[in-house]
Amino acid sequence: MSNPKPREPHPAREDGCFAVTPERKYYIRGNAFIKRSLRPKEFITNWKGKTHVPRLRKELLMNEAAALRFIRQHTDIPVPDIYCGFEDDDASYLISQNIDGVNMSDLKDETQKAAAHVELEKHLAKLKGIKSKRLGGPSGIVIPPYHGEDYVFCHGDCSQHNVIVDPETLRIKAIVDWEYAGFFQAWRLSFHFTCARHHRLRWARRRTIRWSCWNF
Repeated sequence: MSNPKPREPHPAREDGCFAVTPERKYYIRGNAFIKRSLRPKEFITNWKGKTHVPRLRKELLMNEAAALRFIRQHTDIPVPDIYCGFEDDDASYLISQNIDGVNMSDLKDETQKAAAHVELEKHLAKLKGIKSKRLGGPSGIVIPPYHGEDYVFCHGDCSQHNVIVDPETLRIKAIVDWEYAGFFQAWRLSFHFTCARHHRLRWARRRTIRWSCWNF
């Protein structure tokens, strides 16, 4: 599955954790790909002594789970299977299928990238064909600003490192990392196949539960 590139390593990298960002820890256990939010004691402090407090730690993972279910139900776009999501010890977890392959960004030959890009554009066209009069994520968690126009389903962060490719056939095996997915303006499906993330989202307030399995 896509290997997020950590901006700086975190000292508390336990067994099985292959990457850490200021928002997440990532693990591979057998056929499972695990991402979880950082616990407060793991928040990263920069050289100025300022601690980065991740926003929407639970909600983004919930939105990704809902988006993956939605995509499987309405399209044939390849995405990982979702196994479960839960909360434990002040951290939110999302466990999905681990996808073998390479990131599209790691393809060395530009002709190989071009071949994968042709298929990717077809998948993005399928997303553009899914329309709604309601803004936001498929689960209703996201409540972004009102713009008064038709909305199409956007990935939200569909850059090359979130596209997993078979290095032999160059076929796309999965598009991953749907945390920011939802119904937004069509122009967000840009040439660089990424939806703008600089528009801040407002999320519905939800009660935090120490341990709660999500419905899948």
